[in-house]
Amino acid sequence: MEAFMLTRRQMAELLLSLCGRRAESPIQIVQDAWRKEHRDQVDSGKALPAFLSTDWPAVLEKLIKGQGIKGVSLQEAATLGARVEYSSLSITAMQNWVKRDFKPFFESPKAGKKYSLEQAALLYIIDDLKASLDFESIRQLFERLFGCGEDGRCRPLLGALEFYLAYSSIFEDMDADGDQILDSGPALTGYGAAPLETRVRDAAKAYLDGLERLSELERVTLENMLLIAVFSVQAAYFHALTRRYCNATLFLH
Repeated sequence: MEAFMLTRRQMAELLLSLCGRRAESPIQIVQDAWRKEHRDQVDSGKALPAFLSTDWPAVLEKLIKGQGIKGVSLQEAATLGARVEYSSLSITAMQNWVKRDFKPFFESPKAGKKYSLEQAALLYIIDDLKASLDFESIRQLFERLFGCGEDGRCRPLLGALEFYLAYSSIFEDMDADGDQILDSGPALTGYGAAPLETRVRDAAKAYLDGLERLSELERVTLENMLLIAVFSVQAAYFHALTRRYCNATLFLH
């Protein structure tokens, strides 16, 4: 069976759609993602065999059956997050995050007895950032980005879902050939051989131009956070590639 996978941007768009904040329905986003990866089979009339050979987690089967998702258990969040490209989520790690390492960010709000989709996005952001940063650094950055302190009150510069979509979109726009390495794309037009850092910063600034309510300090903070997240996604890819080759070497020899 072939595991159904999503890019980070597709995952962010799916979570936003489930919250009613996208024009596309959740099932449309999943269908488009699946068709994109199976274009040859769809074009040749072999979509059914390809679909039957795809492994769908239970949480996504709910969408296929037309059921909505308002919140997720940690197990569902881990299962869904495992379908994101080169992620390294585990249920054990997530339990430690919500109960200890990042507890203030997960105490409220919740969707009934489950975690909200905003909180699911936060877990995926932590997974990306830990490729480059220690937990204490991530906590301090979250306090500046989401405004959540020990009192549990949050005054975010940008919601977790919006932030997840923002940096994943910047990364994918700057990976025009889809090889998981930052290179070119619409965000780089006109910059020639500018250093990668400059290119990513300019892409972040272009995103921030659409936000009007930020002070100058908040704008700089969010701009830096976008750079940190984009470069962490790149680091996550190289970490995954390193683990893959290490496992292959140990297994084959």
